[in-house]
Amino acid sequence: MAETDPKSVQDLTNVVQTLLQQMQDKFQTMSDQIIGRNILTKHDTRIDDLEKNIADLMTQAGVEEIEGTPEKPKEGQGSS
Repeated sequence: MAETDPKSVQDLTNVVQTLLQQMQDKFQTMSDQIIGRNILTKHDTRIDDLEKNIADLMTQAGVEEIEGTPEKPKEGQGSS
């Protein structure tokens, strides 16, 4: 039994290559999902910060927000 059957060696090689390719594909998919989530989380945080800064600026300017729609400045508080 010193010799190995070339057909079974080739079959084994093919199986291993297929498994490695499947693992690589799954790893790539998971990496893409993780990166996508991180990007979305960063964007969500930036959007939240931007909304807070806008709200702070509106408060400082004396502009009130009603039901998500900015209200026009009151008499004497508008810009010229």
